[in-house]
Amino acid sequence: MGYRTTQQHESEPEPELRFSDTELRDLAVAWTALSVAFALIRSPFHRGLASFGAFVLSVLVSFLTVGVGFLLHEIAHKVVAIEHGQIAEFRADYQMLLLALMGGLVGFLFAAPGAVYHRGQITTRENGLIAIAGPVTNLLLTVLFLPLLIFSATPGFFPQVLAMIGQMGVAINLFLAAFNMIPFGPLDGKSVLEWHKGVFALVFVPSAALAAFVLFRVGLF
Repeated sequence: MGYRTTQQHESEPEPELRFSDTELRDLAVAWTALSVAFALIRSPFHRGLASFGAFVLSVLVSFLTVGVGFLLHEIAHKVVAIEHGQIAEFRADYQMLLLALMGGLVGFLFAAPGAVYHRGQITTRENGLIAIAGPVTNLLLTVLFLPLLIFSATPGFFPQVLAMIGQMGVAINLFLAAFNMIPFGPLDGKSVLEWHKGVFALVFVPSAALAAFVLFRVGLF
């Protein structure tokens, strides 16, 4: 996840929020690949540790949690980039998607499906705002998924499915926020840190702490 900056030519038209056929295809492929990869980790039927039915259910839940978290993360980058005069479009990294699927088969969590590429004149502050839009979106999604956890104590198939969606939604969006705020390489955190250290700390520290607590102490993932 993330974004890349390139140069914009002066003759290019003003950017607008639209999605090309190639971009829609890349978003759909990345959404599907990530959902399947996470489902393989959560319900490894291929290793005899879960039933095929449980795997199918995990795929559906992953589409609504991992997939939505990824999709809105990237769209947030695109929308904020366009608001700052950039031409922006998502491109999938098919090698990384294949690696994610292979990682899912062996139980390894890996998510680098591609990036929103944008180009144009931009300041360090604007670059930081574009970068932070993705992780902040994941934190907002965490809050939206949180109420579904009330179904955890309710018996029945559908309440338990809702609880599972809530658990996955909370865990994965906290993970995506924390992971993308790491100030390294092409990840969002590097641009945010270059822009404003205080804002970086305000988003990264609680995201990382909550993600570690939820993933390793509560065990929601």
